[in-house]
Amino acid sequence: MILYPAIDLKDGQCVRLRRGDMADATVFNDDPAGQARAFAQAGFEWLHCVDLNGAFAGKSINEDAIVSIRAAVDLPIQLGGGLRDRASIDRWLARGIARVILGTAAVRDPALVRETARAYPGRIVVGIDARDGMVAVEGWAETSSLTAHELARRFEDAGVAAIVFTDIARDGTGTGVNVEATAALADAVRIPVIASGGAAGLDDIRRLSAHPKIAGAVLGRALYDGKIEAKAALALARIHQIHNQP
Repeated sequence: MILYPAIDLKDGQCVRLRRGDMADATVFNDDPAGQARAFAQAGFEWLHCVDLNGAFAGKSINEDAIVSIRAAVDLPIQLGGGLRDRASIDRWLARGIARVILGTAAVRDPALVRETARAYPGRIVVGIDARDGMVAVEGWAETSSLTAHELARRFEDAGVAAIVFTDIARDGTGTGVNVEATAALADAVRIPVIASGGAAGLDDIRRLSAHPKIAGAVLGRALYDGKIEAKAALALARIHQIHNQP
């Protein structure tokens, strides 16, 4: 299982929101590149970056911070937030971003997901952010009429690399990952599922690791607060990888 430390960007700073509320943001670092280097030095193999301002604006806003992160580390980066047209996807992938996460676009423009998944095999991720099981869009400001399972099934044959599934009610709260909902989604589709939202401690990683179809977990506030220690978390994830090798 791959662990993805999160760098969520608001006004050029690394922050964590609580339940996606932009007014309830805690600043953890005003140097995104420095934070990326710290995660690389801790042994993480990927970074998960989200342009929070961009998610609301529908276009990249924290571009300078993202570019600085890309320049600071050699780790592959998956990037989300405001990527809603082919030009922005092309641009970021050409600039060295390994994978882009399409959330609102997956609901509003599913043809774009399919088109780019064909054009960029292994580099398109669908972000499914759910509130009470229903998919939220536009920076979580609006709730759609789709369930998480319905949206995931739309892309079964599209060739997307993964689904990042976030339980909005738990995101940034440190109350524990919704393992049951994540596992149910992983069982419902053939696409690898990455858990996000609410990680509180190593027990979350243990429980997620026990499910062979959950491919990874995004770690946010608990990592910044020190409730999850990087070395111990990575050791647990590696044990999972060894146990699930064919």
